[in-house]
Amino acid sequence: MTVAHALPAEALRLTSLLDAVAERQRHDFGHMASEAKADGSLITACDRWSDETLVQGLAELYPGEGVLSEEGRHLVPATEAFWVVDPLDGTTNYAAGIPYWAISMARFEAGVPVLALLDVPPLRQRIVAVRGQGAWRNGKRLLPPSAQQLQTGCASLCSRSIGVLQKLPDRRFPGKIRLLGVASLNLVSVAMGQTVSALEATPKIWDLAAAWLVLTELGCSLQWLQRSPELLLSGESLASTDFPVLAASNPEQLARFAPWAEALIGS
Repeated sequence: MTVAHALPAEALRLTSLLDAVAERQRHDFGHMASEAKADGSLITACDRWSDETLVQGLAELYPGEGVLSEEGRHLVPATEAFWVVDPLDGTTNYAAGIPYWAISMARFEAGVPVLALLDVPPLRQRIVAVRGQGAWRNGKRLLPPSAQQLQTGCASLCSRSIGVLQKLPDRRFPGKIRLLGVASLNLVSVAMGQTVSALEATPKIWDLAAAWLVLTELGCSLQWLQRSPELLLSGESLASTDFPVLAASNPEQLARFAPWAEALIGS
């Protein structure tokens, strides 16, 4: 995959590592058996290989920085800067032969993501965000949803938030519903102008870390519905911690979808 050199140097350092993992995932797609983890989610051999490769690669590129990953250590690293990695977000899609999944990586400093990379191997797209500098897709700078010409009435729900539609039977949901099965991409779809809002009921820190920065850099609105992921506690286990969130393209859209977010938490 060729990435234009308009990208900041921080992102370019990771190009070869991400290219290798994305290529392996495309190669293995359609040939991977899955098994259930203790929490009921799926895992494949490609998940494990991707995790090991990314963690090892980060150790070589950023020696001394800790890594929290879905398939590895779930403890918040004690290092001043650390990485949060989901090596294959959308394993259910991947195992079922549905060509839509992502690699999600984010580097944290002072409790918040400062560098984010979301690679979508089946689409050969790579989204990068750097705190205070903006966001890019395949090397081209992205515009905030407010500056995009796309007109969409779509809203993303995850499989665990779809039940909120029954909580407010007297109110019409203000969007055409999309369920795509990849938490990171569901959230970042708002920043890309593909949806106007996304409601995620049970995202883990590795699901949302990269998308969080992309959304922030493109001026989107976020409402953490229970706990904010800012300032994570060193040594804390996040294996079972959810960060329910409502993302929207602007404050007005956030207010439109807020009743369903409140119904989700109240359910």
